[in-house]
Amino acid sequence: MPLLSPRQHQILTLARQTGTVLVEDLAIRFEVTPQTIRKDLNELCDGRLLARTHGGAMLTSGVENVAYESRRQLAATEKQVIGQRTAELIPNNCSLFINIGTTTEEVARALVHHEGLLVITNNIHVATILMPCPKIDVIIAGGNLRRSDGGIVGETAVDFIAQFKVDHAVIGASAIDDDGAMLDFDFREVRVAQAILSNARNVILVADAMKFTRSAPVRIGHLSQIDVFVTDTPPSEQIAELCKHSGVELEIAGGPEHESLSEAAE
Repeated sequence: MPLLSPRQHQILTLARQTGTVLVEDLAIRFEVTPQTIRKDLNELCDGRLLARTHGGAMLTSGVENVAYESRRQLAATEKQVIGQRTAELIPNNCSLFINIGTTTEEVARALVHHEGLLVITNNIHVATILMPCPKIDVIIAGGNLRRSDGGIVGETAVDFIAQFKVDHAVIGASAIDDDGAMLDFDFREVRVAQAILSNARNVILVADAMKFTRSAPVRIGHLSQIDVFVTDTPPSEQIAELCKHSGVELEIAGGPEHESLSEAAE
């Protein structure tokens, strides 16, 4: 789908707040014709960001993920900032996992000038981004290639990941519940993510604020299992308190000199 317009971004925000949006209400709010709103909704639905209803549209269910190209566009600037901050936390001359996700891909883009890295990934796009870098070695997990987004999943990928013990892991999640559960849509992908969690000395979760408004059916794990959480907006008091009690360093990318809430609380 084409890049989202500012109005379409606002429509998505309204849909996340209320669950549904109506053509007539949106036409009044944005002072455009109903036909213009219907065109916006059709494009959003074609990208599986919304689903059409009689007279409007609603959020897609929490059972199926948004299409890959659409995910790349959602919170694109925020993901870039998160990627840049995360790359700053990863030193040269270390080993790391990078898993599936559009945010983890932004981390890979921010790592291209690092040196002495060994990157193990089950994300074809991450491998493609880092392939031209002469001072970064890339190992791709074997397994089933998911055509929808270039992710490699399945038991073969799980067994492959289990062979390593790396310094750092960068993982994403499709949704984060108020109780700290990290969630995703594909149980095969989750099995790989769980193997990554078990085989890294330092785990960095990267997720933009939109993940707090979404739902997904498969549990990856809990925020208490990670070491650093890099996001773009201060989370709810409940999540911030959970991170504090679990010893999770909370990094707000794009804040004043990349604000660390964990340090600010000390």
